[in-house]
This record gives sequence, C-alpha cells and structure tokens, in this order.
Amino acid sequence: MSEKEERKLKKEKKKMARMERNGKFRRAKWWQLALYPMYSMGHNAFSFMMAIVSYYAAGIVGLGTVIASFIITGTRVFDGITDPIIGLIVDKTKGKFGKVRATAAIGYLTMATSTSVMFLTTHLVPDGFKMIYFILLYVVFIIGYTINGVAGNIGNNILTNDPQQRPIFGGLSMIYTMVFYTIGTVFLSFYLTRKYTYSDVALFQEMLIFTLIVGAIGCLAQIIGIWSKDRLENFGIGENTVKIKAKDLWPILKGNKPLQMFTVAMATDKLGMQIAGNAIVNVMLFGIVIGDYTTMGATSSISMIPNIIVLILGIRFAMRFGSKKGYVVATWACIITYSAMFLLLWLGDPTQIRTDDMNFMTTAFLILFVAKNAFRYVSSGLVSPMLTDVIDYNTYKTNTYGAGVISAIYGLIDKVVSSLQQTIVGLLLAFIGFKTAFPDVDTPYSDKIFWMTMFLSIGVMMVAYIASLIAMKHYELDKDRMEEIQVELEKRRNKDEIDDSDVAI
Repeated sequence: MSEKEERKLKKEKKKMARMERNGKFRRAKWWQLALYPMYSMGHNAFSFMMAIVSYYAAGIVGLGTVIASFIITGTRVFDGITDPIIGLIVDKTKGKFGKVRATAAIGYLTMATSTSVMFLTTHLVPDGFKMIYFILLYVVFIIGYTINGVAGNIGNNILTNDPQQRPIFGGLSMIYTMVFYTIGTVFLSFYLTRKYTYSDVALFQEMLIFTLIVGAIGCLAQIIGIWSKDRLENFGIGENTVKIKAKDLWPILKGNKPLQMFTVAMATDKLGMQIAGNAIVNVMLFGIVIGDYTTMGATSSISMIPNIIVLILGIRFAMRFGSKKGYVVATWACIITYSAMFLLLWLGDPTQIRTDDMNFMTTAFLILFVAKNAFRYVSSGLVSPMLTDVIDYNTYKTNTYGAGVISAIYGLIDKVVSSLQQTIVGLLLAFIGFKTAFPDVDTPYSDKIFWMTMFLSIGVMMVAYIASLIAMKHYELDKDRMEEIQVELEKRRNKDEIDDSDVAI
C-alpha cells in the first residue's frame, strides 16, 4: 500500500470514528466549542480586578489592612452560604430564554453594576458609613459572581457529553484565561502602575472600564455559543429527569464520592493559587525579592505562547487518556517545577533576574516560570470537564439534574476555603510587621519578606498539590467510566420513545 493510500485510509478511519461518536454522544460544533468558553475571560476579568480591591478598601477608603481583609473574607463566606439557594433556583428555572442565557446576563449585569458603584462612589461616602456601604456592594458583587459562575458550569455540562470533547472546552477556557491574564497583567503593571500608585482612585476606575468591556465581550460570546443547546431536552435525561428539591442538597453531597474528592482537590488547589496569585504576593515576589516589578508583566508576556503550546499538548493527552489522568500527570509536573523554582530563588541571587540580561538566573527563572504556569494551566483547564462529569454522575445515580446545585455546593465549599486567602495573607503579613499597610514596590528587602514570599507563592501550592493527588486516588470517573455513564444516560433519555414504539407495534 502506497503512502498516499495509507493517509487516505487513516482519514477514512477518523471520519468513521467521528461519525460513530456523533451517533453515540451529543457533541458540540467547533464554533460552539470556540465561543462558549470565552465566558471564562469575562468571569476572570472581574476576579482579576477584585484581587486588588484590598488596596482600594485599605488605602483609599481608609478601612485598614486587617479590617479590609476580614470584610472580604466574611462577605465571601456569606456568599458561599447562598450558593446552594442560587443553584437550586437556576435548576428549577424553565425560562423562555433557557437556563444559561438569562443566568449569564443577570450575573454580568449584577457584577458590572456593583463594581461600578463601588469604585466610583465608596471613597466619597462619609466616614461613618463607608464600611457598611463597602460591605453591601461587595456582597452584591459576589452574588453576581456566583450567578455568573453557575451559568458557566451549566453551559459546560450541556455543551457536549462526549468525554473526548470535554477537555477541549476546558483547554480553550484556560487559553482565553491565559490570554486575558497576560493582557491584564501588562495593562496593570506596565500602564496603570506607571501612571498611578495604588493610592490613586483613578487606577481603580480605569481598571473598572477595562473590566466592564472584557466582561461584556465574554458574556456575549457565551450566549451566542450556547444558544442552540440551551433547551430542556439537553438537561439531565430530558423529559425523564426527576425534579430536584431542596431536600436533595445534603444527599447529593453525602452520596456523591466523586464530588467530594473533586471538591477537596479543586478547593485546595484554588486556595493555593489565590494566595500565590494574590496581588500583594506578586508585589513581594517581583517588586521586593526580585526588585523589579515590571519583570512580572514582561515575564507573563514572554510565557504566553509556550504556555498555550504546553496546554494544547496537555489537553490532547487528556482527550486520549481522560480528564482524571491528565489532571494527575499535570499535578505531578507542578510539584516538580515549583520545587525547582524554590531551590533557584533560595540558592541563587534573585536580584540578577532581569529581562534585559539573559544570565543564568534570568534564563532558569523564565524556564521554570513558564513551565510551572503551563502545567498549572493544564490542571486548571481540566476542572470544568471534571465538574461536568461529576454532574452527569449525579444524574446517573439519582435521575435528577442538578448542574446548578452541584456547581453551587462545590462553589460553597470552594469559597469558604478560598475566601481564607485574603485573611491568611493579611494575618501573616501583620505577623511580620505589616499591620497598617501592605508591602509595596518601595518596601526594602529583608529575610522575613523573602521567606514569607516563598511560603505564600510556593509553599502553599506544594501543600495543595499533595492534597489533590491524595483525593484523586479515590476519584473513580476516568475516561472508561464516563463513557459507560454516558451510554446509560442516553438509554434513559430515549426510554419514553422506545416504550412508545413498543406499544405501537
């Protein structure tokens, strides 16, 4: 057989395999897979902006570092308690415009309104009312953030039920997130912080405009991408789905071991990533330990293309071997690269790291920075596919469709844990002497700052990744198991049609 005939035969085999999967699963079109994950870009734009809200609350509003940290933690814990209520309402909704489209729009508008009022007016309110005013606006924001997140997770679940396709939207979601964070970091570190200081309200107001635009683009793409899929027959097992009730919340959590293990892995990962990615921690690492804050933006720009390449390779691995295996391999890679980064910064001289001087320290730092972030993006990119698997597992076990509720239960636990990030950072920095103001780029270097930076940027991630690997030992939803579950759900979805045809015969 000639080489040309072999290529033709392979092409025919791929075409037949694709046709077989189209008949076996409810797959998404390429443009739907490309458009829908863009919601993550808008969702993360608000998260990125609110990562620096502590500077606004502590400095410009005048609440102080510890009080601002406790307020942010307390309001997020409250929001976690409301998550199951929001999820239950969304799951029971059968609106004219579907579940996802309306929920996504409401979430964006709530976030946009609350943050606009917050950054434009809080510092103008009389001192006696500033704290309660800020708290109320922050509560409204995080409720909107929750609504937007629930919409995203429901859409992920109905977009495709093919275990081979699901890692694709997870990977694209991370690529969009990566592109946004690169642009956002450059915008903040190269433009805003050179034009203003964190004591200038104009910095936050320009960041607000940037965020509103990115958020609107992401929300519009999300609505267009899910439009044809946002129908009753695509939720759960269609008309045969049992309606979920409030009393089902605890049984869902208690009886769904994959949800429990998934939540442990992802909540610890997110807590670690939020602490390591905290704006204050980045200032400490790049602005104080390395001594040049602009290196952060330059490094992020340099790493974007390699990150995308590694992410694509990681997602292709997950498509072949399953989301669970892809996540475990990526987590091990993270442990190795984070360990190497610590050794480099501890044993070497971080002040030699300069993008205009490609010495050993700079080269090694760039390689490890790119590698650790790339593997982290792979593991994070598999969160959405694994959550959709957990949702389908619940339908398989109970015949109920609880995408909103399960997303909210996960969100509740995730937020209660991850909401500790600002308090942990605030308390630990207060412990080494920063009680009235956070470290900034003008803070002098000290051993205390170095070791605290190592713990906050690397140590917490190592603990999180070890916890994740332990949890994955007890997570059963690998690729083969999910294919079995999807085949069974499709049988149940078509049960009424089969019964009707039997009666006609």
